[in-house]
Amino acid sequence: MSVTRAKAPPYRIVAFDFDGTLADTFPWFCSVLNGVADRYRFRRVETHEVERLRRMSARAIIADLGIPAWKVPLIARHMRALAARDADAIRLFPGVPEMLGALDAAGVRLAVVSSNGEATVRRALGEPGGSIRHYACGAALFGKARHLRAVAREAGVAPGRMLAVGDEIRDAEAAAKAGCAFGAVAWGYTERAALSAKAPAHLFGEPGEIVEAVAY
Repeated sequence: MSVTRAKAPPYRIVAFDFDGTLADTFPWFCSVLNGVADRYRFRRVETHEVERLRRMSARAIIADLGIPAWKVPLIARHMRALAARDADAIRLFPGVPEMLGALDAAGVRLAVVSSNGEATVRRALGEPGGSIRHYACGAALFGKARHLRAVAREAGVAPGRMLAVGDEIRDAEAAAKAGCAFGAVAWGYTERAALSAKAPAHLFGEPGEIVEAVAY
């Protein structure tokens, strides 16, 4: 069930995160994580730890795994390369293609703001990606706010008329820094309760609820 904390403003643009929001990449992420840990010499993650980590912010996870700050950009670059290698195996969440099509048909401008690479995002989106008018990809792990502001400028929209939709605490923080509303999705990397604690403008339980909140 969607939880809306306040009457939604008339959003003119919706900026989506990709991994865990549009695309179901969490199983893939788990499958490659320990190989990356061995390569960059940080702590491996055991299966029983996964749910605990899903309640944490990205900064807290990095600290928990013992990753020094200087390694974060190197690891992010390597993860983008792995995602590009495996892009054809990435699948969108059920309901996402229909959701994108409905928003586009309703005249809502759509964007993707992601730490993943643009070529990977476009390949994984496939035909539904035709609804996306703006791509701001390759963002630093904690650099999405700048990309959100850039998308708003490119679209000629004030940040306050934009809804950023994502599945992580860092997405909520980026939206707040950029001055736009945040819509959390409960089907991605971070647990619903942890996202709810960030007091998002919307907390979506399925893709169709985004259409209900934005297009009607």
